[in-house]
Amino acid sequence: MTLFTHLSPADDIRSIRRAGIRARSRDHDGRAGVFCLPVMPSYQLTHQWGRELHRRGGRRTMVAVDFRLPDDEPVLVGRYDRRHVELASAEAAVLIAGCEDARGYEVFVPRAIGAREIHRVRAINRVTGWRYMPNAHGRFPCPCCLERGEYGSAKIRRKAESRGY
Repeated sequence: MTLFTHLSPADDIRSIRRAGIRARSRDHDGRAGVFCLPVMPSYQLTHQWGRELHRRGGRRTMVAVDFRLPDDEPVLVGRYDRRHVELASAEAAVLIAGCEDARGYEVFVPRAIGAREIHRVRAINRVTGWRYMPNAHGRFPCPCCLERGEYGSAKIRRKAESRGY
């Protein structure tokens, strides 16, 4: 059994403990499921999405929901900006752990996670992770990738226009 972690708003803890993690997210093909990452020795890599989800989602407190999947269960794995490949859950964990730079990788489980599969729910550090994209420090964010009304997006668009973007 491979241990994975899903980051969720703390407001959803009661619902998750009672009914599990709902399949609310969509993959590149529109299938419903749950995004997660394998639990790795590196806290930074395991919780790398925390800062981006916190800032984009507007939630103050995020929690990590650890759950187990059978080693042979098919999942989709890849970088967030590329097509994902289907592998067994154990193979996906080995692939991510073996990457030289695993920032930006994600695992997509194309189904809901039942309450009995959940191992534990725990608090996470708010400042862990990257913002906009891995290696974005010192680079200007792409204005076309920001949603209208998102915090700070008008300022980023004005700067981009002044630079001739």
